[in-house]
Amino acid sequence: MQSGWRRAPLFVYFGAMAAPAMLLPAIVAYFADDHQTARPFLYGAILTGFAVAVLALTLMNRTPKVTARSHLLALIGTYLMLPLWLAVPLILVVPTLTPVVGYLEMVSALTTTGLPLIDPPGSVPQTVHLYRGVVGWLGGFMILLAAAAIMAPLNIGGFEIRSVIHGKQPGAGWAQIGAADASDRLIRTLAGLLPVYTGLTAVLFVLLALSGQDTFHAFMEAMSVMSTSGIRADDLYVGGSWLGEGIVAAFLIIAITSILYDPARWRAADSYSTDPELRLLLALIIIVPGLLFLRHWLATFDVEGGREDGFILGLQALWGAIFTTLSFIATFGQESRYWQTAQDWSGLPTPGIVLMGLMMIGGGVATTAGGMKLLRIYALYKHGSRELRRLTLPHSIGGSGQTARRIRTEGAFIAWIFVMLFLGGLSLLMLGLTFAGLSFEQSLMLGVTTLANTGPGYELLSADPVRVIDFDPTIQLILAAGMILGRVEALAFIALLNPDFWRR
Repeated sequence: MQSGWRRAPLFVYFGAMAAPAMLLPAIVAYFADDHQTARPFLYGAILTGFAVAVLALTLMNRTPKVTARSHLLALIGTYLMLPLWLAVPLILVVPTLTPVVGYLEMVSALTTTGLPLIDPPGSVPQTVHLYRGVVGWLGGFMILLAAAAIMAPLNIGGFEIRSVIHGKQPGAGWAQIGAADASDRLIRTLAGLLPVYTGLTAVLFVLLALSGQDTFHAFMEAMSVMSTSGIRADDLYVGGSWLGEGIVAAFLIIAITSILYDPARWRAADSYSTDPELRLLLALIIIVPGLLFLRHWLATFDVEGGREDGFILGLQALWGAIFTTLSFIATFGQESRYWQTAQDWSGLPTPGIVLMGLMMIGGGVATTAGGMKLLRIYALYKHGSRELRRLTLPHSIGGSGQTARRIRTEGAFIAWIFVMLFLGGLSLLMLGLTFAGLSFEQSLMLGVTTLANTGPGYELLSADPVRVIDFDPTIQLILAAGMILGRVEALAFIALLNPDFWRR
């Protein structure tokens, strides 16, 4: 019996996540005496559990041919089809939402994009926000599972750079996916990741509650931070206080570097100082806020008289730049409470191009963050710095060991291919949005935020953003496609077009 359950397709396991996502809001609404809201979620949880059980029983005795294609198709199909089912109770609870908006909301949550659709947040019950947050949290866990159980053996999702670093061929993983049962690998990965992911969320929830936040908002904040979805139940500043903001910043670093998710890195704790992702992240947190602070400081340099609290405002502006930079690299997309202070201090508008660049960089490999990944950017940086050195010293030797040479050559080559695919996908997405009626600026902002899975950042890129819920359904469906493309990455879609890949 146990081996039969292990032969169930991957999308059955992914679909099983929908039942607890609906059950928790139903329980909360029931104890709040909001039975009208509780019923759709309760009935949805029951039907989901029943459908998943029947589907698993139907397919458990078959012996499918395990291929790389089946795993990628299961992952892509989950992002395409599961939001249709998840949107049903949401539309029943909030009848003002159209089916397309409900689908887009669930795609946004499942891909941890967190694109703001419900505006104002107080227009719907808090249970609806809880449902969005739970789906986003489960979506973050799903991408962690997919990264370890699907993308790592296939050498995609940033793992192709890690393979090069360790001396493996970029395509060496294509045959590994069929060597072991996918369900066994998924179950083993789940057993290792779930306690860590849940434990970190619980610790963050307790810390935020102790810092002064109420229970509900602390719980929502903890889920949105660990999944880097940025989904919140209000339009207030993140963290609830300056202390809560600092706690959120610390956990964002954990969430986007896979320090605690990868057991191999636990055993190599002494290598954190040489970890390329951590080094690049630290450099960005120092350089970008420093330049932003200098930009604000120069704008106030010629102000006569000054202010007595100028030093305090300067420190607040510096912290606001540090937190917002970290938030956008993590594809969390929320601004610091002192970000507006920095703008008021200098009188300068939001540097939208800088924020778009940060969200495109993204977080680490095998994390919930989107974007192009820190490791790929690091490989391009090492290659670029070596080429610049050769311009002045043509006969110099690169050195730094074999690993560094592999990063500068094969690693940079693969990273550059992905960057071109990412920019190509962004171009297609912008063309679609432009043909649908949006301006170039709107298409650029929405294209970057969806492809980098940084939905909350959309409202910060423009002084007067247009509400996504007011767009045409065609535009909303294009945005949903962009979120899925950004979450799965263009490299996976390109792999499905390879005839050799389908024959494996």
